[in-house]
Amino acid sequence: MNASRKTALVLAAGALALGTFTGCQTGNTFAVTGKPPKLLTVFPSSVATPDGMAIDAQGRLIVACPNYSDQTKPACFMAIEKPGAPATLWALAPTLPETGLCCPMGIAFGSDGDLYVCDNQGWSGSDKGQFKGRILRLEVKGGQVLKTAVIAEGMEHPNGVRVLGDYIYVTQSLLSRIKDPSGKLVSGLYRFRHDDRNVKVSNTLSDPSLITTFITQNPHCQYGVDGLVFDSKGNLFVGNFGDGALHKVTFDEKGNVTGNTLFARTDFDYALDPKTPGFLDVATRTKMRTTDGICVDSDDNIYVADFSNNAIAKVTPAGEISVVWQNRDCDGSNGHLNQPGEPIIWNGLIVVSNFDAVLGPDKVNTKRDTPATLSAIPHK
Repeated sequence: MNASRKTALVLAAGALALGTFTGCQTGNTFAVTGKPPKLLTVFPSSVATPDGMAIDAQGRLIVACPNYSDQTKPACFMAIEKPGAPATLWALAPTLPETGLCCPMGIAFGSDGDLYVCDNQGWSGSDKGQFKGRILRLEVKGGQVLKTAVIAEGMEHPNGVRVLGDYIYVTQSLLSRIKDPSGKLVSGLYRFRHDDRNVKVSNTLSDPSLITTFITQNPHCQYGVDGLVFDSKGNLFVGNFGDGALHKVTFDEKGNVTGNTLFARTDFDYALDPKTPGFLDVATRTKMRTTDGICVDSDDNIYVADFSNNAIAKVTPAGEISVVWQNRDCDGSNGHLNQPGEPIIWNGLIVVSNFDAVLGPDKVNTKRDTPATLSAIPHK
């Protein structure tokens, strides 16, 4: 059977299965297992693109806003005191002089109370931002940013960040200078010390801070590792965006990587081409098609922003995947998901940043909406 005939049959079978999928909802919602989201926050007009989130020492939710959808709006960090409170400006993001921009994506607070930031200058694809990415440390005292230090610079595509002890773990979603014999995309996991300063990153295998690499197998979505999170046992889980996969990275007592194994993977068929008619009808019935930002709860369940499917997935400690909530294309005004970039557990809620900035035939999202929003799903 030729490939086009096989693809057509797969798409047709998927379309026939839609009405029998367990938990299928009516209205704007696909198959889900969780409770419906509500609108947590409507951002002021100064925010175009919310992304990474972290909880500070005062219990406030801090949201990184790179504002990729409209970079005439300065990138910033917004603060929300409690559910129901408005989002207010916490700090402007420190710009890089060469570009005049800062592009904060993943963020994480360390035990020192400082905020660690992935400044992804290259995300938009602009020439001036290429290989200008930084890892920043924002010194925080009394809940306010006092000064900024640069931990690492020259990075191609820094995206997610987590802090454990004295170390900062960072994903690089693209490492174009590293060539795999397969021709497929290489991405990587970096580790820096919290007191490192101005580390020059070459984005090659010679980088001492590069501790393990990943290959993205999906030929139609060549975008690599993105979100990451530690579980209660100190295992690091890393999402490979294009593969809809979670990898488990383990360490010995000296911090050396002892394993990088596939932990959970989508049931989506990588052979399906987004250009094929009916692609989204099938793709949106799969679980965890993409893995953007991720977080973990106290039971070590991992929650995943399925960016392309407009959904939040849950992965149990046994590696079982379910869809917590999923929406059709929408503007997010009623709390529905609008291209989720990252989830976080906060005050009994799964809070979701609605990135709403990327379009394409493989995405549920078809347009950019205003105002920017956060959604909130009951955790339990």
